[in-house]
Amino acid sequence: MNDPSEAYGSPIGRAAELAALARAIRAARAGGPTAVLVEGPAGIGKTTLVEHALRTRHTAADQEPPGAVLRVRGVSWETELPFGVVQQLLRTPGNGLAPAPEAPRDVLGAAHLLHRQWTGRAEREPLTVVVDDAHWADPESLRAIGSALRRTTTERLLVVLVARDDPRELYGGYEPYESPEPPAGPPPAVLTALELLDHFREHTVRPGPLTPQELRALARERAGIALDLPTARRLGRHTRGNPRHAGRLLRELPPDSWQDPRGELPAPARYTAAVRRRLAHCAPATRALVEACAVLGDDAPLAEAAALAGPGDPLPAVDEARAAGLLTAAVDPGRALLTFAHPLIRAAVRTGLGLTRRAELHARAARLTDDPGRGLLHRTAATTTTDAALAEELDRHATGRASAGAWSEVADTLVHAARLSPGRAEREDRLLRAVDAMIGAGDVPRATAFAAELESFPADTRRGAVLGYLAIMRGRPAEADAFLTQAWRRCDPERHRDLMARICQRRVLHALGRWDGPELVTWARRAIELADPDDPSAVESQAVLGLGLAAAGRPDEALAAYDAAAAALPPGGAQPQRFHLGRGWVDLALDAPEDARRRLEAAVPTGYRMGSTRISLWAQGWLARTQFALGAWPEALETAQRAAVRLADSGIEPVRPLVHWTAAQIHALRGDREAADRHAAEAAADGHHYEVMLVPACLARAHAAEARGDYERVVEALTPVVRLPARDSVDEPGFWPWADVYANALVLTGRLDDADAFLAPHEQRAARRGRRSALARLGLARGRLTAARGDIDGAREEFDRSLAHLNRLPLPYDRARIGFAYGQTLRRAGKRREADTVLKNARDAYAALGARAYVERCERELQAGGVHTARLTPGMARLTPQERAVAGLVAAGATNQQTALELFISVKTVQYHLTNVYAKFGIRSRSELAARFREPSTEA
Repeated sequence: MNDPSEAYGSPIGRAAELAALARAIRAARAGGPTAVLVEGPAGIGKTTLVEHALRTRHTAADQEPPGAVLRVRGVSWETELPFGVVQQLLRTPGNGLAPAPEAPRDVLGAAHLLHRQWTGRAEREPLTVVVDDAHWADPESLRAIGSALRRTTTERLLVVLVARDDPRELYGGYEPYESPEPPAGPPPAVLTALELLDHFREHTVRPGPLTPQELRALARERAGIALDLPTARRLGRHTRGNPRHAGRLLRELPPDSWQDPRGELPAPARYTAAVRRRLAHCAPATRALVEACAVLGDDAPLAEAAALAGPGDPLPAVDEARAAGLLTAAVDPGRALLTFAHPLIRAAVRTGLGLTRRAELHARAARLTDDPGRGLLHRTAATTTTDAALAEELDRHATGRASAGAWSEVADTLVHAARLSPGRAEREDRLLRAVDAMIGAGDVPRATAFAAELESFPADTRRGAVLGYLAIMRGRPAEADAFLTQAWRRCDPERHRDLMARICQRRVLHALGRWDGPELVTWARRAIELADPDDPSAVESQAVLGLGLAAAGRPDEALAAYDAAAAALPPGGAQPQRFHLGRGWVDLALDAPEDARRRLEAAVPTGYRMGSTRISLWAQGWLARTQFALGAWPEALETAQRAAVRLADSGIEPVRPLVHWTAAQIHALRGDREAADRHAAEAAADGHHYEVMLVPACLARAHAAEARGDYERVVEALTPVVRLPARDSVDEPGFWPWADVYANALVLTGRLDDADAFLAPHEQRAARRGRRSALARLGLARGRLTAARGDIDGAREEFDRSLAHLNRLPLPYDRARIGFAYGQTLRRAGKRREADTVLKNARDAYAALGARAYVERCERELQAGGVHTARLTPGMARLTPQERAVAGLVAAGATNQQTALELFISVKTVQYHLTNVYAKFGIRSRSELAARFREPSTEA
């Protein structure tokens, strides 16, 4: 068949999948016959992925041509044709066989012919065999391919099978039907083919759904449309991230339609046609049931759907809808729920309903349901004009649900109420309250989609309070301050007391973002005075008050405030979540990490307690930090990754850098530079963001650089924190452990006077607070500084004092870090035997934590010390321990400056050792040195 590669563009995303295929191609070209199964739903981009990997398999560095590709494709009407795919392969031009090979009669004969074909081609050049739509391949051909592969040993052969994981799926299934009736299920041959494909699963590539960011790239590249992130998420949910479905919708819908956050997305035209064909082949009772489910939505109770569909036994209709791939059913004792097999199926059915039929079904559904909220929504959907009375009913229902903290339902209800409101004032008020509820529900992307409309409203107190709240959640302090200040000035204390309390509470969140302890305390106390004791504004402000006191340097008052508040807490509901977060955050800062872990774990769940997504995300961010401090790194990474997933959906920006900081640090310490850099990039923030975002963002970059021994980059990463105009609360010991990292980097880059001047006030404050962990960390930098000034005995005292501060504190990473600095300092001072013991302890501590990057650095220090050396080849044995350490780093790609920083020696010393290494090996360049280290058995 003709080469179809030019018909496929480059895949969006898919870096991991392309890497997996590239590995398989390399293995096959090296003489390791390989089979890869590429599977996934129709339209997910399997063929595009394979063709792109084959187009890019040859690079300029390759010493041989890319090789041949044989392509065949299974088709549904030849599934039961024995050896149909094998004969396609045997008749492919250039197959190396006779012009008209005899048709195979059995599996082993077919396998023999394929083996002859493949080995003949693979002797001349690497060979790739692609079987597209392998789920339609006849079972005999799949067996023959499997048997032929079993007979290969060293051939340069790659077999790629591209298959759908569910051939019944719409938009690529059995359409068009060859008979008046649709098949009840896959033909037996297809079932056999699916079973046979399981034998090829040793190497499986499964493209997943596109992420919202990848959908934005798809829209930009394929349709020239700039999607905002909320719309991309909505498109992703609607299409399940399928690039074919998303691409067709992007091309079919007018570009302006993507600017409306409330528009109902249809299904692509061809998908809709396929759904309607299937539905047309169903019995009238089945069509009525499917249409009823389209009106009721996902997880429709069978009893409710049957009542809406009309009289008759619903079970045969359910069976037929399931067999047609339209509905799925979840059946439990006494209850059955119906849902659509794909969101696009529901969209296709809904758009096929006439307006009269749809309104009639919604009106009947409203009468059938016992749920007041659902009844109101059905009445709304049946209404095509404004309706003041119905809007008022919706408003009252939203108020009731707000008292239960059901913010997502409140938001939906108020949006409908706003649409039905005939008066402008009511419409604007309800939409403002709807957006406020969206933010409360943790759905910032959806709230953001309404921001432009809200900004067009007349400036008043509620508008400023809502837009200020949204600006806080988007991490925009200047914008938040402007809106909240405007709202506060417009407040009338006689008329707006509740609204004033809410503005105060948002000022509390704003002060928290700015990490301004005194300001946080001021606004928290105002909110408590203005709000009713049980109001959420008062509850959250009370919970944050202790945190503000601690950040302002008043830890005793902070603990007293939490103790008093805890005594008045109700046993259930959402209120304890806020207190657990605040107290756990403070506990971590005050050197009680085990108490912090217990409280933060209690603040994470949001189910059953009606908890807040925002509070849960903050709790997860600080729980990950606590788990990191306690040495539970796998748990910390899992917590951070789980929070990162929720962040992507919620869009709550202030928490983002905190979550990715922990992930960046752990990956850096493990030696995974790519992952560390990725998380550091995800954590990015600058001076336009809140301090609570900037500080962890800078720390993420600093830790990634420190793990590489690049201390100039550490200084650069933390300079924005140094330059903060108001840093008093940021410098409060225990909350943001940045000062010791910065001071250590100053020492290691030779800025000793700067380090001394910087350290002194931090040490004094930590001593006044009695914060042992901060004193220990700062003592590391002081020890290095003292040694750098030539006082090794004084440095030894500083390091010993630092380690003593950690006695009875469960902080294994801090202990290992101080030990490493101590040993490195002793080694530089010539105390090699003493350094050897300290470095071994640090190495063992790092190894227990999984900090591979620092285990390797400890090993290099031990090697440079030369007290205990590994058995060396004769060539390496001619080098001194210091020369071996220098040569190893330079051979790995380090510059002289990086090598000097890593080994705690001067650049001139590196140059001196490197000159000696070159002379002993008889080489002249760094590339020759790298080659020598790649061949450890070579003698010089």
